[in-house]
Amino acid sequence: MIPSRGEQREDAVLRATLELLAEIGYGSLTMDAVAARAKASKATIYRRWSGKAQLVTAAIERHTAAADHPAPDTGTLRGDLLGLLRPMRDRLTGESAALVLGLLTAMRDDATLAAAVRARLIGVKRDAFAPALRRAAGRGEIAAGADHELIAEVASALLFSRLFVTGEPLDDAFLGRLADAVILPLVHGATP
Repeated sequence: MIPSRGEQREDAVLRATLELLAEIGYGSLTMDAVAARAKASKATIYRRWSGKAQLVTAAIERHTAAADHPAPDTGTLRGDLLGLLRPMRDRLTGESAALVLGLLTAMRDDATLAAAVRARLIGVKRDAFAPALRRAAGRGEIAAGADHELIAEVASALLFSRLFVTGEPLDDAFLGRLADAVILPLVHGATP
């Protein structure tokens, strides 16, 4: 199905917003800059979004919706974990890295923006682990009741630390160590 002119215009505006966020950050982002990058008028943008926070929220939601993938079912918890960690790593080391860095400071000062980022960028990761853990519990690999939110937070924090703090590789060997030395012991230590 061919997108309508309005859908094409919206896509161009949201794509321009994400590009500018990654390049110059939230604080320097202006509606003028988005309009120029998207080749749209400011009036067109303001008809759809009332301000910068709403526009950025929509762009984040579009970006993360496009990146959402169902948890893989490999038949083992370890395989499912690696199937979740690889795309998380790939998104983080790709365009999401610059996007996240562009938003971190702004989140402290804008509660609406912070809520949107937490719900989408972080919430999606938290929810991604739940199906894999339920399947593992159903297969008898783990006890039911593992804290998928804590597991996602720990995994995300270690990926983030490697990329932005230590600069150490985020290769498949590290993902295997993350699964084997951190996540699986955390899951096996869970109590329902």
